[in-house]
Amino acid sequence: SLTAAGSHLLSQAKDWLAWLDSMPDELRQVNDGVERQVNIVVNNLLYSPQAVASLLSWLNARYPFTQFHFSRQIYMGVWDSLLYEGFSLAIGVTGTEPLANTFMLDPLGSVQWRFVMSADHPLAHVSGPLTEAQLRRFPAINIEDSARTLTKRVAWRLPGQKEIIVPDMETKIAAHLAGVGIGFVPQPLCQTLIDKNELVSCTIPTMRPPSPLSLAWHKFGGGKAVEDIVKLFTQRQPEIAGFLSIFNTVRC
Repeated sequence: SLTAAGSHLLSQAKDWLAWLDSMPDELRQVNDGVERQVNIVVNNLLYSPQAVASLLSWLNARYPFTQFHFSRQIYMGVWDSLLYEGFSLAIGVTGTEPLANTFMLDPLGSVQWRFVMSADHPLAHVSGPLTEAQLRRFPAINIEDSARTLTKRVAWRLPGQKEIIVPDMETKIAAHLAGVGIGFVPQPLCQTLIDKNELVSCTIPTMRPPSPLSLAWHKFGGGKAVEDIVKLFTQRQPEIAGFLSIFNTVRC
């Protein structure tokens, strides 16, 4: 029987043989201009596990030897990943103009916002537009910008108002439903809850304008996998539809 060292050597040898068997295909993929690794960052507003899984299924079938890395970031954290952290492509950078001339952009759409609170919140049945004095009495529920290098975007909050930071949109909506606080939520993510009278939408002195989001990628040095992802988005193929649902449908 083999010693422990011999068993380890046999296991390693099997791994090496498996790698050698696949190496010709892997080298052919590299020779064809396919990246060995593609890093993709997704805006928190567009992120869904199902959307990522759908895109991954499509990519993995075509590029079996490429390593795919997905990250979920908030506001300017998306641009941060693209500019400073080696990411190849971003789904949902803020704006429709690149922060540097080395990037290409494809506008995806604009997120519409509603100012909401729970149906039993003290402000829910106040008639007419709410005043800043009324709003300031209750916490603003926000998600913190994840930018590390760029300046963080400041979420809605009045001077002197308490702020509660939560990690994602799902938690933010749950906090609004629980009556913890008030704030802006994308209209497609809350419209069903408004229709069910679980959330109430109100008008405040300064309403949040629509937020345009874009696909962004490096103008130079990209490979075939990134090119194909860009084509999926520019042609609005079904494989990426899950990332765009916030622009045209109700999701909750």
